[in-house]
Amino acid sequence: MDNEGNSKQPGRVISDESILKISKEIAVKFIEVGRLTPSTFAETFKDIHRTIENTIRRND
Repeated sequence: MDNEGNSKQPGRVISDESILKISKEIAVKFIEVGRLTPSTFAETFKDIHRTIENTIRRND
């Protein structure tokens, strides 16, 4: 058997939907620990999403 299920495959594409889900999970954790409030949600979520997207795309 080969190891096609490895998460570190060259050329593996991560969808925009996956990036959005990851961003949402991080935002939820920040809300749970009190680091994210409704008044700062819009800007903070943009920052979270942009950081994850830049990190993933840079490593493609």
